[in-house]
Amino acid sequence: MYHLALLYLAAVLAGFALANLPTSVLITPGIAEFFTIVGGIAIVIFSLALLFLGVKALLKS
Repeated sequence: MYHLALLYLAAVLAGFALANLPTSVLITPGIAEFFTIVGGIAIVIFSLALLFLGVKALLKS
């Protein structure tokens, strides 16, 4: 159970990394905008999954 929570936390951090990706020569503004959207979606989905695990653990006790 704790390994799953750590995996979800790592996914949230990866979402933040994607959302704050700087543009460079290889990453054009259009692709950076796509990564920002994907990062935002990952943040929301895995944050909700972490909240679900927390509520489930709270109600189990």
